[in-house]
Amino acid sequence: MDVELLIHADWILPVDAEDRTLAQHSIAIERGRIAALLPSAEAHEQIQAKTTLKLEGHALIPGLINAHTHAPMALLRGLADDLPLMTWLHEHIWPAEGRWVDPDFVADGTRLALLEMLRGGITCFNDMYFFPEVTARVAAEAGMRAVIGMIVVDFPTRYAENPEQYFSRGLALHERYRDHHLIRTAFAPHSPYAVSEEPLRRIATLAEELQVPVHIHLHETRDEVTQSLRDHGERPLARLDHLGLLSPLLVAIHMTQLNDEEIDRLAQSGAQVVHCPESNLKLASGFCPVTKLLKAGVNIALGTDGAASNNDLNLLGEMRTAALLAKGVAQSASALPAATALRMATLNGARALGLDEETGSLEPGKAADLVALDLRDPHTQPLYNACSQIVYAASSHQVRHVWISGQQVIRDGNPLTLEPERVLNEARAWGKRIAEAD
Repeated sequence: MDVELLIHADWILPVDAEDRTLAQHSIAIERGRIAALLPSAEAHEQIQAKTTLKLEGHALIPGLINAHTHAPMALLRGLADDLPLMTWLHEHIWPAEGRWVDPDFVADGTRLALLEMLRGGITCFNDMYFFPEVTARVAAEAGMRAVIGMIVVDFPTRYAENPEQYFSRGLALHERYRDHHLIRTAFAPHSPYAVSEEPLRRIATLAEELQVPVHIHLHETRDEVTQSLRDHGERPLARLDHLGLLSPLLVAIHMTQLNDEEIDRLAQSGAQVVHCPESNLKLASGFCPVTKLLKAGVNIALGTDGAASNNDLNLLGEMRTAALLAKGVAQSASALPAATALRMATLNGARALGLDEETGSLEPGKAADLVALDLRDPHTQPLYNACSQIVYAASSHQVRHVWISGQQVIRDGNPLTLEPERVLNEARAWGKRIAEAD
């Protein structure tokens, strides 16, 4: 077999049905896709490659999938820390966005976020923010896979004046990228408290017609549930159910306030849940009942949330936090094993976004979205179990190489599609302006 690239690694974690760790294996890549996954000894005999890369002491994993973030908010990192969610939003974040968010802010913030995410092994992100056409353009230019949210809220912003304008701009975005090899779209109503009944019903109809996900903050805090009971006479999940939104297309973010009946209903509907443990902890929003959801058969992915509430976009760290938090909440050391955490950060994320036939695992035929981590680092030595070391001990600086659809975007830790100094200079300039006005 003739291929463009052959990579030999000491370990490959394909995230397959058996959660195997394959020692001394190789991946062959041709035209942006995985052509073969086989023992290195066989690869030497069977495959002729234009380029061969031998990664001693490295593990290959699928590209990480950040299933919930607000990429441009990287420019608001650390602006308003140690505050409750509604104080954080109403008194700091929304006023800052009202003053500063424009296409330039979104472009520069997205580049900062992509620089951090790519260096941390994230190859795909699911975004919700204003001026999504700018985020899509910047992601495509950087060779980053993304699901870009068609944002909808009831109130006017610098992006749109009313729901009709949000829909018009969102659908234009969908049409522009409908055949793009890296960029997909999703409806992104902010939350049940920020979007009224008529737009939510329209989203339910259009999502089914276009077969795109619906990405929404849901059951994030106790106050959200209390407000919904007061204003609508039912909890937010029940309200979305009655509006026709509870389906496999629903990507529900946070979900810290759930009872057993709601968990059963989520499982019955096939809806997706994205767990953002570090943001939930920082904003004291509550604990997503991950173990109960998994036992019920609900697909759970991982997200960082935005850098303004996390404060990083490090999905390796998010895996570790998710695993440890689940054990503490369930009072069981086996509640969320390392292999499950890795699956949540890869294949489960792809499944939540409707991309599992394209990415999320290392299988022949799928896009070559993969990450090489150097496990010779002191953080991960000695090494008894590669998966456990990656989840519980590895740091983002151990990400040495990243490919997306076969295109290398990180080589020896250095970005190939972004200019770090330019990105950081722009971020510093924004930080100075925003701090002076806050």
